[in-house]
Amino acid sequence: MENAIIRVLVFAVGGWLLATCLTPFYTTLAYKYKWWKRERKLDLLGREMPVISSIKAKKQIERRFPTMAGVIGVVAAAILTLLFNWTRSQTYLATLGLLMGGFVGMLDDIINIWSAGRGTAGLDARAKLFMTIAIGVFLGWWFYSKMGWSTLFIPFVGDVNIYWGIIPLFAFAVTSIANSVNITDGRDGLSGGLLAIAFASFGIIALIGQRYGVAVFCGTMVGVLLSYLWFNITPARFMMGDVGSFAYGTALAVVAMMTNAFLLVPLFGFIFVIESGSVVLQTLSKVLRKKKLFLAAPLHWHLEASGWPEAKIVMRFWVLACVAALFGILLYVAGR
Repeated sequence: MENAIIRVLVFAVGGWLLATCLTPFYTTLAYKYKWWKRERKLDLLGREMPVISSIKAKKQIERRFPTMAGVIGVVAAAILTLLFNWTRSQTYLATLGLLMGGFVGMLDDIINIWSAGRGTAGLDARAKLFMTIAIGVFLGWWFYSKMGWSTLFIPFVGDVNIYWGIIPLFAFAVTSIANSVNITDGRDGLSGGLLAIAFASFGIIALIGQRYGVAVFCGTMVGVLLSYLWFNITPARFMMGDVGSFAYGTALAVVAMMTNAFLLVPLFGFIFVIESGSVVLQTLSKVLRKKKLFLAAPLHWHLEASGWPEAKIVMRFWVLACVAALFGILLYVAGR
């Protein structure tokens, strides 16, 4: 255990250093070729979003900064894992999920940046959803057929064998978590800090469960995310883009399944759940009640439209995420 903890710390520092060293190469290209993000102007129902558009427009007037910075962390984490932490039983699937999710996100970012797009610039939402589900099904099939996993841990009950049902559950985990991270990524430092908290939490669970390869992978992810935060805290130098949110979200889903702690995602990813839940509630309210439940969705836009400063929203969401993660760890330990 002590050696494993040391390896986690070493890889966390290594991830931070490598990502930080790669950052100047990205920023040189991003600012030179103006990788500015084309903002989405329509919601899921195809309606205009005046509140969100006005907030984003004001921020763009103050400063413009590039997207797609998540590629830095994806490359850094993949290099360290492939060279120094490669195990077929523990890090193969997580790394594959990181790269596959990153591919979908990068495709969306590239179309967003270089297309003349109208309305919702970027990859078609249905195509992106289909690709994410397909990735989840493939990873779930590999998890079940090649790795022999078929159990779900329920606190205070134990491992319950759900047989092939692990495949759709895996697909749901990938689709829901990746999209929730993507929805949350909207304020300086918000999603980066939340992801670091979530990966750190699952890393602790992996250490407790003696899944040391997974724990080291989580440590690596914390390192690259802290490097991203160094440059993304207000005022941000860049944003992670879909390549980051989908890569990190997919990897987080894989880690949740491989630590057999998927049911703790609502605690380890508390803010992600709240943010995506607010979008669902807002959409249902518009369809059923013909009126909005929030000034804007997800929740961080509602709070900013209500007068909360951006930094206050981010910091308070981080605090709530830390508290929820602590409860999650305690629940896991007690439930064993």
